[in-house]
Formats: sequence, C-alpha cells, structure tokens
Amino acid sequence: QVQLVESGGGLVQPGDSLRLSCAASGRTFSNYAMGWFRQHPGKEREFVATIGSSGVWTYSTDSVKGRFTISRDNAKNTVYLQMSSLKPEDTAVYYCAAKNSGWPSQNQRDYDYWGQGTQVTVSS
Repeated sequence: QVQLVESGGGLVQPGDSLRLSCAASGRTFSNYAMGWFRQHPGKEREFVATIGSSGVWTYSTDSVKGRFTISRDNAKNTVYLQMSSLKPEDTAVYYCAAKNSGWPSQNQRDYDYWGQGTQVTVSS
C-alpha cells in the first residue's frame, strides 16, 4: 500500500508560479512511476505529466509543455510539479498518482494509488 499526500496548492494570479509536492509513504517509492492529473470543475480528470521511477523519463500533456515540469526526489519520497506562467484554465484540483511499475504512463487506469488532491486556483 502506498499513501500519497499532495500539498502546495493555493490561489495565485495569472503568470505566477507554484510548486506542488506529493509525499509518498509505504512501499519503496523508487519502484513506482508517478503521475500528476487534474480535474477542472464539472469535467473529467485528465493527464498532466508523468515521470518514470528513475526520474529519467518524463512526459507532459501539450497544454502544459514549456510551463510545467515534473520531477522527483527518491531520497525524499516526493514527486513535484513545478508550474509557471499559470493561466486561469489551469484552475483545477491536482492529483498525484503512483503506478506499480517503473514505466511512466499518461493513462490514469494504469495507476494504483491516488492522493486526495490539492486545489489550484488561478485568478486575478
């Protein structure tokens, strides 16, 4: 079992930056690929970014490329989502997820464990 706790969300203005963290506890964090997903109000949850277990392989959705960066620190059992140049359309609940394998994936059905989510609101 893996427990995931997100933090770092909040209210920011357009153009600001924010870093989300996801702390994992339980089994060996370095064995898991990790992902960030988000859910806009009234919409289905969607993929944002994913990172392999070693941190070498990453992939993000087109709408955040060049603005968001996923990274991980296996010594701290934490995955991060650095968000910059935030836009109002980035407003969503952001979830981190862990996958029982080292390969990154943008398919949320591949993920086995989920955090409770953290709210990010981008508004002037």
